Amino acid sequence: MLASPLRAYAALAVTMAFWASNAIVGRAVRDSIPPFTLAFGRWALALSILAPFAVRQVIADWPRVRAAWRLILFLGLVGVAAFNGFLYSGLQYTTATNGVLLQATIPALVLLTAFIVFGDRPTAGQLVGVALSTIGVVVIVFRGDLARALNLKLNLGDALVLAGCVAWAIYTACLRLRPTIEPLVFLFLTFCVGAAAMAPFATAELMTQPIVLEPLTFATFVYLGTFPSVVAYFLYNGGVARLGAGAAGQTISLMPVFGALLAASILGEKLYTYHAFGIAAILSGIVVAGIFTRKTAR
Repeated sequence: MLASPLRAYAALAVTMAFWASNAIVGRAVRDSIPPFTLAFGRWALALSILAPFAVRQVIADWPRVRAAWRLILFLGLVGVAAFNGFLYSGLQYTTATNGVLLQATIPALVLLTAFIVFGDRPTAGQLVGVALSTIGVVVIVFRGDLARALNLKLNLGDALVLAGCVAWAIYTACLRLRPTIEPLVFLFLTFCVGAAAMAPFATAELMTQPIVLEPLTFATFVYLGTFPSVVAYFLYNGGVARLGAGAAGQTISLMPVFGALLAASILGEKLYTYHAFGIAAILSGIVVAGIFTRKTAR
């Protein structure tokens, strides 16, 4: 699908735009949709989109699916259920700013996970790229003001978001183990795992936190189930397969960039000089890591 590195990076950039909007939406609807209900509804809608195309392929691929069911279950639990459950729960208690900053730890966590699990040693280029992108994220999140960084306070929500980041780093690093089944089949089955894992939590949640049924509720589920789920996961998995976990994970640093641009275009927030410096540093980090990845792959 993603035959060239350029296409892979473009696909990952689109993915980060969708995931940036996912965090914004998750924070925006926290008072009307409980977190596990939001996660379950998202995956249920995604499954309804994929089912007409995937079920027949699942049946055809069943021998290979059955042979790899433990791996599919594991990846579905960490990459779909755990990440989103922790993220949406964390956004109930922390600010969107803290949520974005903590997700910016994922590129470094991916390298650390790959080192611990697979013995991969990060290269100098990868470390420089992660450092540059992290500096850019910090500049954007703290608006170029060091005092804001020194006054940062972490709470329960931050711990939950960070737990989600760890889960996503594990998912990204372990995608190299993905079984040799059709990408659509893999996506459908991991979404099944995510929805099944969220179902009991959502049921318990709805007993004490009834959902607010309104047009915005339905629109939220449709959007999250389509773009940050079906489209974004398909593109991300393809990007990891083409570029590797380290290079693909590096692009997660783009999320605060798209968050700032979306806030400016949708919410009317202003862009300032520190945005430009932060975006330049993030893009420089991704380019450095990308160039080094291509050189070592030759």
